[in-house]
Amino acid sequence: MDREASPVPDRSSGVARCGHVALAGRPNVGKSTLMNHLLGRKLSITSRKPQTTRHALIGVLTEGCAQIVFVDTPGVHVADGRALNRYMVRQALTTLSEVDLVLFLVDAQGWRRGDETVLRRIEESRTPCVCVINKIDRLDDKQRLLPLIDRLRKLLDFEAIVPVSALRNIALEELTGVIVDGLPEGGHLFPDDAVTDRPLEFLIAETVREKATRRLGAELPHQTAVVVERLVAADGCTEIDAVLYVERETQKGIVVGKGGSMLKSIGEDARKDIERLIGGKAMVRLWVKVDRRWSDRADALRRFGYR
Repeated sequence: MDREASPVPDRSSGVARCGHVALAGRPNVGKSTLMNHLLGRKLSITSRKPQTTRHALIGVLTEGCAQIVFVDTPGVHVADGRALNRYMVRQALTTLSEVDLVLFLVDAQGWRRGDETVLRRIEESRTPCVCVINKIDRLDDKQRLLPLIDRLRKLLDFEAIVPVSALRNIALEELTGVIVDGLPEGGHLFPDDAVTDRPLEFLIAETVREKATRRLGAELPHQTAVVVERLVAADGCTEIDAVLYVERETQKGIVVGKGGSMLKSIGEDARKDIERLIGGKAMVRLWVKVDRRWSDRADALRRFGYR
């Protein structure tokens, strides 16, 4: 990402503030995009496919006396019988009661049935909440926001309602100021140069999964996992070996593509983002393996980092 992080307003009092802030909402409402643009760098993977985010991913923004620890959560949805989906919903719901502030994201184009489910969970958590109306850049007439804002005011006693466009970086400075005002006083939890608590292997694996999702779209099943098996920096180049796991042989053929063409494209897309992530050259080698019904097996979920 080329945009700078939204500046945290300078607090002349010099009082240190720090706290955890969860981004919550139904799938595909823009939580990961918002966190990335608030941080000013690509950290959480994004795609048009719902439920791309699987883990509660931490992103740290430190400016002056304020440190915001963002927690990007999976979209709250009705989980089917698979263990992976149940894990994702637990990640989202547990986070709501463990943070200092919740950002509840809704789409500027209108209230949806899925929004009601998320709002009910936020209300049950009793955590202070700021409502963020995202994607206002898609509205041809901003007056269309007024009925939505009026409806939101009647649903919950929000700390604030802030219309933004995460993608276009509109009103993010205002939102950041609202967030800082809602944080408790206290010292920083992370070093000032920290960006996340996740290791590099995790970020690389997520990058590969994002590129596979974007390349294959509806063809790629949700039941796809990525594991980095080798990460070695030598002679000015970081060598990466990673495996994409699917659940059926037919899915493997889709990911590999004719003559390996699809897998090669996924690897090339991932290499570009990984080089920006590490600030240097990278060599990415990918394989595809079948692990039948891994998304519904506790042992496989643990092995792939879903704990």
